Amino acid sequence: QLQLVESGGGLVQAGDSLRLSCAASGRTFSSYDMGWFRQAPGKEREFVAAISWSGSDTRYADSVKGRFTISRDNAKNTVYLEMRSLKAEDTAIYYCAANLLGASRNSYEYDYWGQGTQVTVSS
Repeated sequence: QLQLVESGGGLVQAGDSLRLSCAASGRTFSSYDMGWFRQAPGKEREFVAAISWSGSDTRYADSVKGRFTISRDNAKNTVYLEMRSLKAEDTAIYYCAANLLGASRNSYEYDYWGQGTQVTVSS
């Protein structure tokens, strides 16, 4: 089992920045490709960003491209999501997830999920 714990969420104003962290434990973190997803109230969970195990491949949803940056530190067993120029529509619960299939946009390809961290952006 791979345990994932997100942190760093909070209440911010539009235009602010926030960095989310996802700490992993239980298995070899550096073997896993990681993703960030989010779910807003009344909406389905959607892809935000993903990064390959080595960090060489990253992917972003169009809605966050240029504003969000995903990165990882395998020595610290942690993946990050740096969020800038936040908008009200970024308000959601943010989840990190892990899989062995690549930096996928598809939630069904992820095997392990954290419990999420709330991000609220006031306009």
